[in-house]
Amino acid sequence: MAHKVVIIGAVAAGMSAATRLRRLDENAHIVVLEAGEHVSFANCGLPYYAGGVIEERDALLLQTPESLHARFNLDVRTRSLVTSIDPAAKTVTIDSGEHSDATESYDSLILAPGARPIVPPIPGAERALTLRDVADVDRVVASMEGASTAVVIGAGFVGLEIAENLAHRGLSVTVVELADQVLSALDPELAIRIQDRLEANGVRVLTRTQATAITADAVVTEGPDGTQERPADLVIASIGVRPDSQLATDAGLVLAPNGGIAVDDAMRTSEPDIYAVGDAAAKADAFSDGPTLIPLANLANRHGRRVADAIAGRDVNVGPSIGTAVVGVFGLTAAVTGRTERRLRAEGRPYRALHTHPLNHAGYYPGASALALKLLVDPDTDAILGAQAIGIEGADKRIDVIATAIRGGIRASELADLELAYAPAYGSAKDPVNMLGYIAENAASGSSPMVQWHEVTADDFVVDVRESSEREEGYVDAGGTSILIPVNALRERHGELPQDRRIVVHCKVGLRGHTATRVLRQLGFDAVNLDGGYLTWADGQRSVR
Repeated sequence: MAHKVVIIGAVAAGMSAATRLRRLDENAHIVVLEAGEHVSFANCGLPYYAGGVIEERDALLLQTPESLHARFNLDVRTRSLVTSIDPAAKTVTIDSGEHSDATESYDSLILAPGARPIVPPIPGAERALTLRDVADVDRVVASMEGASTAVVIGAGFVGLEIAENLAHRGLSVTVVELADQVLSALDPELAIRIQDRLEANGVRVLTRTQATAITADAVVTEGPDGTQERPADLVIASIGVRPDSQLATDAGLVLAPNGGIAVDDAMRTSEPDIYAVGDAAAKADAFSDGPTLIPLANLANRHGRRVADAIAGRDVNVGPSIGTAVVGVFGLTAAVTGRTERRLRAEGRPYRALHTHPLNHAGYYPGASALALKLLVDPDTDAILGAQAIGIEGADKRIDVIATAIRGGIRASELADLELAYAPAYGSAKDPVNMLGYIAENAASGSSPMVQWHEVTADDFVVDVRESSEREEGYVDAGGTSILIPVNALRERHGELPQDRRIVVHCKVGLRGHTATRVLRQLGFDAVNLDGGYLTWADGQRSVR
């Protein structure tokens, strides 16, 4: 008798599991049940179809039930809503419209229902559209006809993607975010650059602002400017997602504290014949002993493949997840992996933050543009805890390298020794990732102590080691003393500095500051370098205003 596998959910995780299982077992009986109308669609492309970047709707539809049957001999059924699971009888009950109480037996069951968008519990919320599947994007596109204004509630990855794409369509867009910054996956001194980019392209960004009601033509908000009505022909709710774990709950399966379905290293649930993958399942956290939720397509696809291996009898250990993501906003890329400083601080975990602002490739080669990079390091073990990057080009490349380093157990200081591809058009002889390694080495050795942008106080004696023309553009002003002594004049003029105060040295990005700090410390001064220099301090100051 062929082993029968029923899969609930036919998008990333579910279809990866189904097709992988077929390649491993030609004789398995594989049934895929999908509540919606489409299978194996590119849900990450939905905002870009709404914006017209992806011109053809069919480009989102990667497979059909017919194509999947022809190639993989899969029994894929759309409009088949699973309403209950009976683990004892090993059956599922299906509502397909015509047969509302049909049942399907299984030997193994895979839960891949994904996650459900969170809609704010406010008056008029039924007018807010979400963006989860093809039917959703069809409603968004239809609602844009004749619309001139839009409000996006939520400034996460998807919220900013849809805000940009609505703006591309010519709508006047307002983004409403309850938190004090956009993109909570970034720390504030980097996130402010994304906000700047949005506003420079005509998108109004309202942080520390809550949507309290949706009317027929507006969104009512409460924020620093009081109660306001924001015109909104179209409203998109993009405040996050929750694991779609109701079936699992009703079936008595164990949930993780974060609401995801609890699974082991082979993605088995508390019932040995039931597995869970994708956004509905909790993941092992690479930085703690607890579970985490990471609703990302790459993990869903990878875990779908691995659960097929497990059912086929192969040894499987999924391993912990670190959370690596990227988003583009009007040509500016933001990428992140691992923990943020804000989260590490909330967890009470010690860390060291390192900032740098290198060019994406050799400065003498035309077209070089600046990056903003941040690395978070365990000060005791030198382990990499997280990284963030923003730039026109090269941000994704650097974060991918660091994410790989985390996975491989490479320490922060060891980034200095990575042999990365170099030619003037693609990088620098000292790649930005190598530079982070050098900074980590210096910090770990104590040879160049650093202070963060939010740690400079009026008690510090601030020394700007740039040139006078640079100072005219702005300087670090923490309310105390700040003087200009260019780095090349520091040895001659160090007599102007006090011996009894902490001296905070800064340049533009931190490199000259490091040199100046080394000079002053060897001359007997209590000198520290401002990590990331004036640029990081200025970004940080704007982020807290």
